[in-house]
Amino acid sequence: MALTPNLSGRVAVVTGASSGMGEATARLLAAHGAAVALLARRAGRLEHLAVDIRAAGGTAVAIPVDVTDSDAVKAAAARVQDELGDASIVFNNAGIMLPNPILDHREDEWATQIDVNVRGAVATIGAFVDQLVETATAGKPADLINTSSIAAQNLFPEFAVYSASKAFVAHLSRHLRMELGAKGVRVSDVAPGGVDTELIDHVTHDGVRAHMAASNEARTVLTGQDIAEVVAFLVALPARVNLQEVVVMPTTQAG
Repeated sequence: MALTPNLSGRVAVVTGASSGMGEATARLLAAHGAAVALLARRAGRLEHLAVDIRAAGGTAVAIPVDVTDSDAVKAAAARVQDELGDASIVFNNAGIMLPNPILDHREDEWATQIDVNVRGAVATIGAFVDQLVETATAGKPADLINTSSIAAQNLFPEFAVYSASKAFVAHLSRHLRMELGAKGVRVSDVAPGGVDTELIDHVTHDGVRAHMAASNEARTVLTGQDIAEVVAFLVALPARVNLQEVVVMPTTQAG
């Protein structure tokens, strides 16, 4: 198995590409030769990233899109196909984390997490699955990699709705691996533990945010680059190999 992936000729789609794990993964896949489509809401950040990738000799297209808008994601998929070709890698990574006690009745935040983490993930799959199958049918590697979380399987106070949304992604991934594997498309679920990303910046509950910050201070957390290296490894494996679920934990995080 190659330690340095050669992704030349492959088209990678990364959602949530404007920061964190998505940005790091987009940069790394491009550095290994993939043409990268950058999808996220923040147009300015996407364009800056695309400029960086092109300056380094890579190929990148910035496509501002809200993954909760299924029509917009379908339009983005059509643009990827027109400008870069059929997707060969889809890193389905856009997500949001808004933990809060259920007794706070934050229905707005419940809905946002379900919209982005569940509906957005499904919309992305629906928009790109035909391209992945077409790629596999042509005898080329095809990868769908979904980002869930260790929260999908572990219990964390105040994280009920977020955890349930990520459990949906994990279970969906297992079903799709069975359904799409028969067509030559690999499906993997990457489940990170604590990662240094912008997710904590969106947390509105002061107590939960303070607890998360203190936990991160007390241990060494993962970086976006760590997750990018895992994704690059997955897509560079021989086509016969599919790692169904990869749980990525900081060494010092117990659960």
